[in-house]
Amino acid sequence: MDGTLALPVETAAVDRLRAIGREFHGRGWSLGTSSNYSVVTSREPLELLITVSGKDKSALGHDDFVRVDAVGRPVDVSGKKSSAETLLHCLLAELIPSVGAVLHTHSVWSTILSGADLDRGSLRIAGFEMLKGLGGITTHDTVEDVPIFANSQDMASLAEEIRRRFAAADWSDPGRPPFHGFLLARHGLYTWGRDLDEARRHIEIHEFLFEVVARSRMLAAAT
Repeated sequence: MDGTLALPVETAAVDRLRAIGREFHGRGWSLGTSSNYSVVTSREPLELLITVSGKDKSALGHDDFVRVDAVGRPVDVSGKKSSAETLLHCLLAELIPSVGAVLHTHSVWSTILSGADLDRGSLRIAGFEMLKGLGGITTHDTVEDVPIFANSQDMASLAEEIRRRFAAADWSDPGRPPFHGFLLARHGLYTWGRDLDEARRHIEIHEFLFEVVARSRMLAAAT
């Protein structure tokens, strides 16, 4: 797929990512050429397989992926390039050793809520049964504060801001991380998982909860 022989694990990952792209496009979470998806293919050294920039996620081909190193540079000779946001995928894989996949979507509700709550610095979600779909949460009686960062074209600066926010959070409970994703204001959601199945589930759970929160606010404003 890139001028070298693809490993079986990469072939399987490409097939799964293509299916996710079709699904997310169909559900309105990855429209146009928005979004990017990655899987960790190596830890020593850190390498990721990530979608090529500017591709319609409903029609990803087998060649629409590129392998990158820990700082987002291509490690093959295909000449393909990924999004500038690749650096954020690499950062998440570095900061959370259990991460096996990172998914980034641009839904209507994440775009609206991330802009509305930017000044608060996070989106609070509390008391919903569907929170139990996020890794390590076993009760609806909990709170998930999804960090929100101002959108930026300066990926290095944004990555450092995210790094600081992660460093300040309490990661002492290995079974219950302080959050499972973050938002870029008026942009979209980043979430992750131990593998693609968990990362996909985290997208689905977040997107459901975002819509519930937004519609609940609309109902409250109308009464």
